[in-house]
Amino acid sequence: RNNVLGTQVVAEAAAEAKLERFILVSTDKAVRPTNIMGATKRMAELVVQDTQSRCASTKFAMVRFGNVLGSSGSVLPLFQKQIARGGPVTVTHKDVTRFFMTIPEAARLVLLAGAYAKGSDVFVLDMGEPQKIIDIARRMIKLSGRKVKDTETGEGDIEIKVTGLRPGEKLYEELLIDDDSLLPTPHAKILRAEEGMLSQFEVASMLRELQNSIANSDRLGLRELITARVEGYHIPKREKSLG
Repeated sequence: RNNVLGTQVVAEAAAEAKLERFILVSTDKAVRPTNIMGATKRMAELVVQDTQSRCASTKFAMVRFGNVLGSSGSVLPLFQKQIARGGPVTVTHKDVTRFFMTIPEAARLVLLAGAYAKGSDVFVLDMGEPQKIIDIARRMIKLSGRKVKDTETGEGDIEIKVTGLRPGEKLYEELLIDDDSLLPTPHAKILRAEEGMLSQFEVASMLRELQNSIANSDRLGLRELITARVEGYHIPKREKSLG
C-alpha cells in the first residue's frame, strides 16, 4: 500500500500541481526481485512511468540505490555492535555480495537525476565492483584491533558466523534489468537507463487488482498479481504451500 499506492498518490499530486520534477527513490532490489519489498518498488517505478505518459508538465525520473553506508539498516552499524559485544559477527552466506555507496553519493545522485531527467528515466550510480559482505566483516574486525577467530584452531577474538540466506534474499544484486539500455549523462559516474514499461491499461488494471487484494487481505492473490506484472519475480514454494 505504501510503496505502490502511496507513490501513485504523490505522483498524481505532483502532476496536478504541475511541479517541475519528481524523483522516485527506488532500490537495486527492484531488479528481478525475489522479495515483496523489491517487487513493490518495481511496481512503484511502473506507476511513475505511467504517470509520465499522461503528464507533460512534470519530468518524472527514478534513482536506484545500492546499499547506503551509515544509513538506517546498513550492515556496518550492525557489525560494529556485534564486534563491541565480542561477536559473533553474522553473515547470511559466505558468497553474498552487495553494491555500496556513501550518503553524500546518494544525495548527489538524487539531485543530479533531477537535473538530467528527460522523463521516465532510471538513473544509477557506477559503484564499481560489488563487495563480499564476509570480506567487509573481516576488515571491520581487524580495524577494531581484534582478530577473526579461526574455527579450526580456536585462535582469534571474534567469530564470523554464517547463518544462511533469509527468505527472498539474493546472493547478489543487480542495478539494471537490461544493461544494453544504458546511456551516458554529463556525469561520468551517473548512468541513465531507458527500461520497459506497461501500458496505461495494464497499470490501471494492476492498481485495481492491488487495491482489491489489499482490501480482501488476499496474500496469495497479491503474489500472483506481482508475478504477472513484475519481470523476474516468482512466488516462493513455501508461500504457495501456505496458500
